[in-house]
Parts: sequence; structure tokens; C-alpha cells
Amino acid sequence: MNEHEWAAYNRQVIEEFRTHGGEVQGWAPLILLTTTGARSSQPRTYPLMAVPDGDHYIAVASKGGAPENPQWYYNLLAYPDVTVETGKETFQATARLLTGKQREEAFARAVAVFAPYGEYQKKTTREIPVFLLERQAST
Repeated sequence: MNEHEWAAYNRQVIEEFRTHGGEVQGWAPLILLTTTGARSSQPRTYPLMAVPDGDHYIAVASKGGAPENPQWYYNLLAYPDVTVETGKETFQATARLLTGKQREEAFARAVAVFAPYGEYQKKTTREIPVFLLERQAST
């Protein structure tokens, strides 16, 4: 699929997620991650595999094992404050890029939830980035 086709497909997934309280037929549990575009400064929403980590979530920038990072990776580096939708709740979070042992442990947890992540890592020479989406304290 080209970028335009992916965008249209993602819009369908997002609409079904929001219409059915977080359920998308044929998909494992998902979250919706809304970022601020690195170049556009416009909100951008992406469906990602739900990888809970206590009160937080792990976001794996796998792009199916492609040689380049997904666009949302750059958005998180530029604007780490995000919105996470689980289907049951929506909350503000701060994305933190994990490195070293923290990244390894989080990636292992992600593979335990969604085994294809391990295959994606084998398909690419880049180390797949992993973010912790840390829930912000309610005010």
C-alpha cells in the first residue's frame, strides 16, 4: 500500500475503533495515539497495538519491519505530549523514547503481546524504536 492508501485504511480503523468502543473486527486490541505533526503542527491519529505497561502503554515504531521509522516516530520526538484512547478511556500522556535495558525489556513485553514485532525486528537493520507513553497526572 502507498501512503495515501494507508491513510485511508487507518481512517477506517480509527472510525470503527471509536464507533465500537475500542473494538476493531479482525484486530488484536488497539489504542489510538494522537500526536502533533512534526512539520504540520496538526493533530495526527494512528492506530497502534495495545501494549499495556501498568498504567502506561508501550508504543513500538515497527512500521512492519520497514527500513524507515513511521511518521509518528518523528512526531513524538518533536512533540512528546500525546493523547491515548483505549476504547474505555482517553488520557493525556508524555512519550519517552526508551534506550538500553529499558528498551530491551519494553520490546520483550511488546513481543509477548504481539509476536510479529519480533519478526519485524528481524526484517530490518534498524533498531525498532520503543516509546513509553506515560500517563500524565490528572489536574
